[in-house]
Parts: sequence; structure tokens; C-alpha cells
Amino acid sequence: MQDLLPIFFALSFLTAAIAFLFALYLYFWVKKQKIENREIIRVSQLIKEGAETFMGREYKLLGLFALVVSLVILILLPHPIWQGSVIDNISMVIAYLAGTVLSAIAGKIGIMVATLSNGRTAEAAKRGLKDAFLVGFRGGAVMGLLVVGCSLLGVTAVLMIAGDTSILLGFSFGASSLALFAKAGGGIFTKTADVAADLTGKVELGIAEDDPRNPAVIADNVGDNVGDVAGMGADLFDSNVAAMTSALVIASSIADSALHVMEMVFCYALLGLLASIIGIATARVGKDGNPTKALNSSTYVTTGIFLVLTALATFFIDGFSWRIWGSSATGLIVGLIIGLTTDYFTDDTKPIVGKVAKASASGPAFTILSGTSYGFISAFPAMVGIAFSALISYQLCDPLGEGFALFGIAMSAVGMLSIVGMIISNDAYGPVVDNARGLAEMGGLGEETIKIADELDSAGNTVKAVTKGFSIGAAGLTVISLLGAFMAETNEVLRAAGKALITGFDIMQPTVFFGILVGAAVPAVFSAMLILGVDRNAERMVGEIHRQFDTIPGLKEGHATPEYAKCIDIATKGALKELIPAGMVAIIATLLVGFIGGPTAIGGFLLGNIVSGLLLALFMSNSGGLWDNSKKYVESGAEGGKGSEAHKAAVIGDTVGDPYKDTAGPSINTQITVVSLVSSLCSSLFVAFSLF
Repeated sequence: MQDLLPIFFALSFLTAAIAFLFALYLYFWVKKQKIENREIIRVSQLIKEGAETFMGREYKLLGLFALVVSLVILILLPHPIWQGSVIDNISMVIAYLAGTVLSAIAGKIGIMVATLSNGRTAEAAKRGLKDAFLVGFRGGAVMGLLVVGCSLLGVTAVLMIAGDTSILLGFSFGASSLALFAKAGGGIFTKTADVAADLTGKVELGIAEDDPRNPAVIADNVGDNVGDVAGMGADLFDSNVAAMTSALVIASSIADSALHVMEMVFCYALLGLLASIIGIATARVGKDGNPTKALNSSTYVTTGIFLVLTALATFFIDGFSWRIWGSSATGLIVGLIIGLTTDYFTDDTKPIVGKVAKASASGPAFTILSGTSYGFISAFPAMVGIAFSALISYQLCDPLGEGFALFGIAMSAVGMLSIVGMIISNDAYGPVVDNARGLAEMGGLGEETIKIADELDSAGNTVKAVTKGFSIGAAGLTVISLLGAFMAETNEVLRAAGKALITGFDIMQPTVFFGILVGAAVPAVFSAMLILGVDRNAERMVGEIHRQFDTIPGLKEGHATPEYAKCIDIATKGALKELIPAGMVAIIATLLVGFIGGPTAIGGFLLGNIVSGLLLALFMSNSGGLWDNSKKYVESGAEGGKGSEAHKAAVIGDTVGDPYKDTAGPSINTQITVVSLVSSLCSSLFVAFSLF
């Protein structure tokens, strides 16, 4: 059978180049938009400087972490250097560092473009909603294109140069580990500022969300960028790389079949990027002036294009299987269903948001109780959807031969993430228009402009919640396929050692059950550490805000300028202090379970971690989005509007939901990916050195 892999390597490079060129065009298009308001220029510069300062300090810390991990990999992975050639270990180190660097670049570029777009979006809102939407969306799209382009380019280059899918695990671990800490650090920063600003501003003083008198207002806007742009960009870069990696690792173990399995991975990935390019290029607000509808319509267009293009490729290329296409299509459709479910529970035009807002009129306890309940309910359809996607993909591909069932699940994850370029564009749009709303208020652009910015911001909140649900669902399928990759890697080691292969994980086996219980507990501890980090840091910032209002003459009356830099510094120091311990707990727990119980215990650990992690991630992400939009729903005039008891209760609900939806929730999906990759990378060590 003709080897088509070099052709798809070339096509992947070509598609990534097209994405980069289109991103460059959008960047210069956004940069050409006028920005004239002096106050907006001044404040947007403060936001940019704050974001760059935090990112610089965070990346310096993560660079030291990466060097330490590189040294460990050099000595131990994929095998101890005293047991074989050091070349493999050096290759793994290079791949790991490449993953971290590309992930960091994606986040850095995202920050650059988001801080370029926010002020221009605010200015464009003076001309109308359509113009402002286009500026905000295209600013976010630059990151969407670059993240997916970098992931496709990186995976292709590593596999082409190394020629070994095991080395891809190192590349994926580099991307995942940086994403874990970037998402956690950015999430702690942004919610520290958001919680402190809301509690002191809205609840205590009764001032607007982006009132320039609030010392935390700039830190809040900086947080939108470092958490929702850089953090989520690194997160989805990691998810895309992990999905391709797991599919390719499994494919390599069945590559002697009559099908072009590895070629299908690259084909579907590059066609997904191409579909995203077309979807981004056609995104517009329609005559009804509904930005949420415009964002969702672009997603549907991208989905349809991907399904058609992959169907054509499957039809025309001999060696492509319709069963594998069905698995990919199933994953994508389930991803959309998860998005629609999230939209139903978080969109302020749907009934659930109104119910929580109504409950808020009776006090904050009812806000919390109702939001918590609906958050748990919202997790059910997504969990069922992930389960069905895995089941259908398994059954579709199992008849193709040994190993194909798990490959089908992996391709389901690839399918779900195929439109990730559009998903990231929608997600990055959120913080851009959120910043634009604040800049419109601080720049004194008038009530009509602020109203337009509010409408864009509301759409951004809904789409961000949908994005988080989508990324969590994709992570669920990815880590199931990574469990398959772990089995494949472990069986290679066991086969070489002449030991019995692993065919599954029996929960009645003591080591497996031990792993399940520990794995299920890790996401809860991980989440608690992140939320406590926000809690401690926000308390410090609230104290600083009180100090400034008490000691700076004329600040409450608007006659003095707050010391914004003090709040930015508190958020930065606190985030950097808290981000490493939470991530290390997850990694250390994985290693301890592996060295105690061996590969079977790790199988149980991953099972428990996946189920518990997905449930918590979906619950926290959706309940947080629900509380956020309930607050905005009240602020629009419902249940007494701003200043009412319902408003104060809704703000308290939002401050509880903030670290749920923007710190802990979306970080869990990265955590489960990281421990899955650590398990695969260390499989040979667990086989050789476990106690049981």
C-alpha cells in the first residue's frame, strides 16, 4: 500500500502556513482600526503593561520548572540513561521543550492581539454593534488560528523528525504542563481581581463594574487577558496536541493494517483547521443584530464544512474508513450537543438564568442553592454525551481489528476538536469585548455605546461558557484515548520484558480499586487548592482597596486616581505563589500511585480521575457561568435591577462562581490530561519499580 504520510506531512505544513498568513492579515486589519479617545489609549496601555508584566514573571517561573523537568526526563525517560542510549532521552527533552515553547508563544501572541483589540472594539462600538463585533471577533480569531496552526505544525514536525510516536508524548506533556500552570496562574490572577472588585465596588459602594475609582478595575481587565486569553489558549493548544498524540500513538500500534490510520489523523486535523479558516472568514452579525447568534452560526458553518470535507476525503482516498469517519463525526456532533446544553443553562435568554435571578430576590443563600443545583443537572447531559460518543466510536471501529476500538475513541476526540480554531476564536472574543465594555465606561463614550458593549459582553459570557463545556468534553474523550495510549505504551514495555500484557482494568482487583479511589480524590483536592488561592489572594486585595479608599483623599468622589499598580502586584504575587503547588499535587499523586501499585493501579487512577474530574469541571464551569449571567440579567433591570437586594445576592453568587468557572473548572480538564501523559511517559518505570 502506498505510503501517503509524507504527502499529509506536506499538506499539514501548507495548511498551517495558510492559517498563519490569514492570522497575519487579521492582525493588521485590527491594527488599522482607529482609536482616538485619550483615556481609552491610556487605560488600554495600563492593561497591556499589566498583562505583559504578569506573563513575563509567570513564564520566568515556568521556565525554571521546565528546566528541572527537562533534567528529570534526560535522566529517566523514556528509560533510565544507564539502561540504554541517551539519544532517546535527549529527543524526549527536545520534544518536551518544544511543546512548552509553542504553548507559551500561543499565549503570548494571544495577549498581544487581545490588548490591541480591546480599545479598538470600544471605539468601534460608537459606530454600531456590527462594526464592534467584527473588530472583537477578528482580534480573537488571530489567536484561534495561531494556536491550531502551531499545534498542527508542532505535531507534524516532531513526528517527521523523530519518526517515533512515543516522542510525541513528550511534546504533548510539554504543552500540557505549561497549560496546567498557565491556566491555574491566570485563573487565580483574574478571579482575585474580579472577586475583590465586585465585592468592594458593587456590594459595598454601589458603583459600576468598571468604575475607574475602583483600584482593582485595571487588575480585573488584566485578568481577563491572562486567564481567558493566554490560559485558555494554552489549554486548548494542549487539548488539540493531546488528541492528535493519543490517536497517533494508538495508530502506530496498528499501522500494519490495510488502512491509512496515521494519515487519517493528519487529514482530519488539517481539514478541521481549513474549515475553521472558512468559518472565521464568513463570521458576521446578521440583520437581527444578535452577536450570540452570529458566533453560534459560524460554529455551525465550520462544523458542516468539516463534515463535508472529511466525507469527501474518506470517499476518494483508498484506505480511509467510513467507520473511522463515523467516529470522528460522532465526537464533533456530541461536542455541539454539549455546547448547546451549556448554552441552555447559561444564556440569559433561556429560562434557567431567569430562575436563578428570581431566587436571588430572596437572598444570597437561594442564589447559591439554585445555581449549585442547576450546575449539577447541567453536567448530566454532557457526561452522557461523552459516554455515548466513546461507546459509539468503540462499537463502530471494533470490527476493524485489534486496537481499532480505542483508535475510534481517539478519532472521536480528534473530531470534537477539529473545529477548535473556531472555538478558540469565540473564546478569545469574550475577554476582548469584556475589556471593551470597561474601556467604553472609563473612556466616557456614553450610555448608548456602553449598551452596545454590554450586548457584546453578554454574548461573550455565553460563548465562553459554551467553549469551556466544549473543551471539557473534548478533554474527556482525549483522556479516554490517552488511557488507550497508556495501555499501548505499557504493553510495549511488558512485551519486551516477556511479561503478560494488560487487556483491561478489573475494578475488583485491589490495585485497580486503590488507584480509582485516589484518582477520584485528586481533582477535588486540586480544585480546592486553586479556589483557596483565589480566596486568600482576594482577601489581600480587598484589604488594599479598603486602604486606598480610606487613605487617598477624594478617591470616593472621583477627584483622585487610584494606585492601580498595587492591586496588579497583589494579584501577580499571589497567583505565582499558588500555581505551582496545585499542579505538583496532581503529578506527585500520579507518580506515587504508579510506584506503589504499578500499571494496573495507574489504570484505575486514570479511570477515577477522568470520571471525577469531568463531573467537577462541568459542574463548576456551568454553575459559574450561570451565576455570572444571572447577575448580568438582574443588572439589565430584572428583579429590581442594580442596587436591589436581588442584585447584591446575584453579585455574591457571581463571586462564588468566578473561581469555579475561570480558575478550577477549566483547569481540571488540563489536570486530567497531564496525569494521563505522565502515566504514559513513566510506564516503563512503573513496570520496573512498583511495589505491588
